[in-house]
Parts: sequence; structure tokens; C-alpha cells
Amino acid sequence: MPDIKHFNPDIVLDDALQVFWRQGLPTTGIQALVTATGVSRSSLYATFGSKDGLYAAALGRYIAQHSVPAFAHLSSAASGLTAIEEFFSGLIEVRCSGPVAGWGCMVTNAYAGPECTAPGIHTLLEEHHTMLEGAMRTALGTAEDLGQLQPDSDLDASAAVLATLAYGVNLRSRAGADAQALTDTVAAALAPLRAHPPTPQEHRPQ
Repeated sequence: MPDIKHFNPDIVLDDALQVFWRQGLPTTGIQALVTATGVSRSSLYATFGSKDGLYAAALGRYIAQHSVPAFAHLSSAASGLTAIEEFFSGLIEVRCSGPVAGWGCMVTNAYAGPECTAPGIHTLLEEHHTMLEGAMRTALGTAEDLGQLQPDSDLDASAAVLATLAYGVNLRSRAGADAQALTDTVAAALAPLRAHPPTPQEHRPQ
């Protein structure tokens, strides 16, 4: 039986994550993972069970490293709509510039691929969606408390729309969409939610 103690599984996951994020599960061969991690096929299988098992572990690590901190920041921010704008601004910046530009989001890529139906992966994707939509809902609740939203806004429906918009930004950026065009789309989506500034007549003493 192979000795799997000669490598750090966390480091292997980080290396595998990069390959899967860039290429996806279906087009990634085991040899590419052996090359990227420096670990033999037999040791990878002994540790993670299969290529699919390694992918699921890498996807979970991606969510923990990239998604969870971003959602926690969005939920805890005290600025309401500004926090949502900053969330999308940061998302667009990462997707359209820098070392991982054009890679999209590993979660969104998984939704778009055949791997999304695998039970373990499907569970990770649904948990991710619940966290994303919940973070948007919390930020919208803060915005409502700050008087930033239109009266009687449907916060649950708006959170669902904004979560779906985040997936759209990820997909469009992977296809090479312009950062400014994505920013304009986000602004257009947020515009109907904003409370209108008071008119001069509303300021006039009675």
C-alpha cells in the first residue's frame, strides 16, 4: 500500500485546485494532476479515492478559501448597498484582471458542467448558493435599516436576483466580457432597489 505520509494533502489540494479551476473536471486528466502536484497516481487515489474525489475536495477548499470569507464580509458589513456594490466590484476585478482572469469561478464552472449532478458536488454547490443568497439577504436587510431601499422591497426575491447575477458575472467574465460592461450591468440591477432621494418639496417646511 502506498505511503501517503510523504506529502501534505492540503498542499496537494491547493495545487489540484488550480488545475481544476482553470480546466474543469471533465477535461482534466489524472496525469495533469500528477504533474501539478508531484504526487503519484496511486498516492492520489489512496488519499482521495478517485479523480472525482480529489475534485470534490478541491471544490470544498475553493469555497472555504474564496467564497466563505467574501460572504462573511458581505454579511457583516454595515454599509448595506455599498457593501453589495463592493462585493460585485471585487468580483469583477478578480475575474477580469490579475493572475486568474478568465478562469471564472470554480463553483459557477461546476454548475455549468456535467459534474454538477454528482451527489457530493451537488451538495457543495447548493450549500454555496445558500450562503451566497443568505449573505445578499443580510446585506439587503442592512440596506433597508439604513433607508437605502425602495419602500416595501422584497428582500428575499432581490437576494435571489443578486445571487443569480453573481453567477452571470462569473460566466460572462470567463467568456471575456469587458469589466466596465459587467459593472454597468450590476449598476442597472441595483438601481431599481434604491430609495429615491427626497425632492425639494419634501424638504420644504410645512
